[in-house]
Amino acid sequence: MKRRFFSSALVTASAWLSVPAAWAQAALFKSGKDFQTLERPVATETNGGKVELIEFFWYSCPHCYAFESSFAQWVKNAPKDVVVRRIPVSFRDDFAPQQRLFFTIEAMNLMDSLHPKVFTAIHVEKQLLNTDASVLSWAEKQGVDKVKFNETYKSFGVATKLKRAVQLQNDFKVEGVPSLGVAGRYYIDGTLAGSMDRALKVAESLIAQARQGR
Repeated sequence: MKRRFFSSALVTASAWLSVPAAWAQAALFKSGKDFQTLERPVATETNGGKVELIEFFWYSCPHCYAFESSFAQWVKNAPKDVVVRRIPVSFRDDFAPQQRLFFTIEAMNLMDSLHPKVFTAIHVEKQLLNTDASVLSWAEKQGVDKVKFNETYKSFGVATKLKRAVQLQNDFKVEGVPSLGVAGRYYIDGTLAGSMDRALKVAESLIAQARQGR
């Protein structure tokens, strides 16, 4: 799902010639063409020299659904120094129920079992899951503790995460989903990279650059 077009600012081809190997690999991809370099770095939630990668997504986005299996496999094989976070976006007010659903699943440690099922419910079973009532009804049918789910869904903690998600979305200037944020400094999506498979390659090279410069 796209919102706006990009502006371009190319990095000179000679810039990589004098940098270390990992930086040279990253320089094969150009800022403004394959990815965007943020004007203001975003604070990450990592420590100990780890590199943060964020996936921005929307459950109802067909492109996010198509990307999910390959991204999930990439996450399983990600280097140990890479911390992966998923952030549901909110381009409109009616995105909020799915944001709450994600953060409730996350808080209840049900990601492995329910995160893929949300995509299936929407894209295979054709459930909208775009209201609080439809989300709560769906969750109950999954055998989740109804009282605990409702309490978590409406909790201050989840509300706080919604606000933080919107802030991150704005800080990274997210143009569409699925998209990736790397090390609080770089933004990548399928339009910039050419495809989401290539976006992961760009992300890998930027992770290498961030690792080299930490």
